[in-house]
Amino acid sequence: MHGPFPDLCVFDLDACFWDQEMYTLSKIPDASNIVKGDLNGRGEGVVGVMSGRNKISLHDGSLIALQNHYDGKFDYMKVCFASSADTPLAEKIGRAALKLLEVVPGVTVWDLVVGRDWNGEDINQIGRQPPLSSNKAATHFPILRELTKVRYDRMLFFDDCQWGDHCGMVEARCKEESGKGPTTIRTPYGLGREEWAEGLAKYAKTYQD
Repeated sequence: MHGPFPDLCVFDLDACFWDQEMYTLSKIPDASNIVKGDLNGRGEGVVGVMSGRNKISLHDGSLIALQNHYDGKFDYMKVCFASSADTPLAEKIGRAALKLLEVVPGVTVWDLVVGRDWNGEDINQIGRQPPLSSNKAATHFPILRELTKVRYDRMLFFDDCQWGDHCGMVEARCKEESGKGPTTIRTPYGLGREEWAEGLAKYAKTYQD
């Protein structure tokens, strides 16, 4: 893989990073609800989390992205999440799933993203309760810009955009003085391997232009 790589990679959660929509679920998962399986050849670990009868699993591109990030292949890149989860319950289900799903055996998404990247600080913007809203360009991204101190034009953002064009809104509203903003990739079928590779390539080209 060739850089330059983004300083911050921001993932939407529902139907992008993973395959479920949290607002359709009703049970906060715990350690008794895990499903084990092969973690992309890295060994057996938690590949799914049950919320009632529904299994939450990472899309292939999401797992590849975080495994490569775990391996330190993206220089100084950090990761966080920007999700407009509909309800407080949806937020809790989402955070619980992040604390259970694994990247490699014994290392959860939460361990990697919150524990390693942000030294235990939860800077993720999940939900739409104040100060957040349903508009990520108006709330989630300005808050992330302030918390992380990462310039908009050093961010890469993935979103399924099925419930509104979040990518377009973020591109239009979240800009530096140079007029440049985040590189965005729409993932209407979830974050696959191709979309992940496309995002890295698009960021590198935008950075060099």
